[in-house]
Amino acid sequence: MEAITNVSVRIVQRYLPSAFMLAVMLTAIVFALGMGITRQSPIEMVTYWGDGFSRLFTFGMQMTLVLLTGYVLALTPVVQTALSGLTRRAGSPRQAILLTIVVSFVCYYLNWGFGMVAGAILAREMGHRVKGIHFPLLVAAAYGGELVRGPSSSIPLVIATPGHFMEDAIGIVPVSQTLYSGWNIALTLLLLALLLAFFARQKQPEHIITLQMTDQTASEPAESPATHDGTPSDRIEHSRLPTLFLGAMAILYLIAQATTNGLNIDLNTVIIFFLALGLLLHRSPKAYLGAAEKGVRAASGIIVQFPLYAGIAGMMTGSGLVMYFSEAVISLATPATFPILTFLCAGIVNFFIPSGGGQWAIQGPIMMEAAAAIGADPAQTIMAFTWGDGWTNQIQPFWALPLLGVAGLSARDIMGYLIIWLVISGLAIGGMFAALALLG
Repeated sequence: MEAITNVSVRIVQRYLPSAFMLAVMLTAIVFALGMGITRQSPIEMVTYWGDGFSRLFTFGMQMTLVLLTGYVLALTPVVQTALSGLTRRAGSPRQAILLTIVVSFVCYYLNWGFGMVAGAILAREMGHRVKGIHFPLLVAAAYGGELVRGPSSSIPLVIATPGHFMEDAIGIVPVSQTLYSGWNIALTLLLLALLLAFFARQKQPEHIITLQMTDQTASEPAESPATHDGTPSDRIEHSRLPTLFLGAMAILYLIAQATTNGLNIDLNTVIIFFLALGLLLHRSPKAYLGAAEKGVRAASGIIVQFPLYAGIAGMMTGSGLVMYFSEAVISLATPATFPILTFLCAGIVNFFIPSGGGQWAIQGPIMMEAAAAIGADPAQTIMAFTWGDGWTNQIQPFWALPLLGVAGLSARDIMGYLIIWLVISGLAIGGMFAALALLG
């Protein structure tokens, strides 16, 4: 396995293009498939692309703010002290990798947006403090847990909510049969064990890339201490009152929302929570904005590339390619094999439409209607789709962009490890659904 992983790493580092170029290549591939398979004209494909281009503007801004507010929070003195205490528990590169995996996996399970930033920040701090660690390997280990499907998984939550758009066809499927079923919890624990085992076996390469080699801010001069010229504007800039006021407002809003509507963790909640903590823990507006300037640099990939993937999704949907792939899978399925094929189909489509909610709205009704027609278990079908949606995120730079932005790496630095992890995790997930089919 180690030899195979080393070969994968070398091939990826040599041939994988940048994340931006991969988005451009996927655009060209979908453009050609739409004309070749579903017989769309070039003008029609261009129209689908243009209509879809702006559909992720809101989501792209949310992801930018998740990254920015999380990055700023990580630079507060309190968080830096806490991270330092955590990293001191790792006395070797292997211990650093294992600790990073466990912490990031738990955070991803609770909320993928929180896990993305927490895993990246912890990996970065480990890279600073643990000597002799190969930083790309550490970042890949932090990202490996992104495929876990936990309480914030949108698809099982939607299907369990009265009044959802497919209720007439499949009814209400409670989370006790999906997210919190015994087999799904067992699968989650199995993936954590496999993730730990896989990365624990990886040896540090001969040429170790450290964080200092990739950190763009490492060579920047330290910010000089603030000087107060006594003017009112200067005193406000260095006062704690403005950040305390705004941070308190954000906290009170979250408390009010939780009291009125219950605790509902979504991207907006994560953003406001990170914003509030960052404001409360930085010493002044000047300090907060100084940290934000560094975070903006890390978010550049999201800003540029998310609209490209929205255009790809527009072409996939408008041209009928999603239905074509789904119907091809359905034609091969039996009640026993349908969940496995649903998992594979969702994984393939996810590579082109990296948005779980959007993919479910397009592909979900087709798969659930087919499941009902052939007698497949609806709860297993829902979770197969959910796991497939997360599975190929491992080799889709779209979801790795926030983590790569914080880490200062490119997709090719970590993708060699993640390709092998994709195969291992795919066999585990597919094997679980095969076992469920055998058990009836």
